[in-house]
Amino acid sequence: MPASEHDGLLVDHYDDTLWLTLDRPETFNALTGSMVLGLVTELRGAVARADVRVVVITGSGLAFSAGADLSGDAPHEKYDATSVDAAHLLIEAVLDCDKPVVCALNGVAAGVGMSLVLACDLVVATQSAALTLGFTRIGLMPDGGATATVAAAIGRVRAMRLALLSDLLSAAEAYDAGLVSHVFADDEYTSGLEKVVGRLAAGPPLAQAATKKAVNAAVLGHLPQAFERERAGQSVLLRTQDAAEGMRAFVEKRRPVFRGE
Repeated sequence: MPASEHDGLLVDHYDDTLWLTLDRPETFNALTGSMVLGLVTELRGAVARADVRVVVITGSGLAFSAGADLSGDAPHEKYDATSVDAAHLLIEAVLDCDKPVVCALNGVAAGVGMSLVLACDLVVATQSAALTLGFTRIGLMPDGGATATVAAAIGRVRAMRLALLSDLLSAAEAYDAGLVSHVFADDEYTSGLEKVVGRLAAGPPLAQAATKKAVNAAVLGHLPQAFERERAGQSVLLRTQDAAEGMRAFVEKRRPVFRGE
């Protein structure tokens, strides 16, 4: 089936696999509201499609996703509680999809881009990829369920390190920490990814759906409460001067000066 495109998202389908490609390479695939809506629509639609056995989410160009789109003169004015709700809606769509959802991590994922990565069932990374939460760099807290998914994967102390310091983890470090499932050398990445996706597509769909549901219930049963805490905290932070300063500094490529205001 030929690829279709809408609002920065390429949609393709072949070999029982639905490919969703974030396609704003000039912004390192920063997520817009329309891209999030497109992802949610496709993920929800995949549940009822007999011709889809696997969903793959990836990015075009050098990055997977830089996170929220912070372009413009006053990026902080574009975001409020509804933006947090949209991120949570996307994470729920990934988790609720009864087909395996694979993140093909082709480059750096930051902010809510990393939140999306961690919601996927398997993360197949190229060796040159990297992960960073990055929220505190702009005066915010992690959202998109990351306060729950990071801790579930690597424990409280290392989750605090990533959340508070916004450290950048290489693909190899992320694999060792349990944040990604596969890492392939850049020149072996495409063939490695195809093998993983092919195995899933040939697997037993009912057993895979039941397995996904059971594992997520066991380790992420508290996710709705995490969503509520993230929404409440982020809603307050988005109205602070620190967040405005952090976003401006990001756009201006300088170090922010936070004053606790």
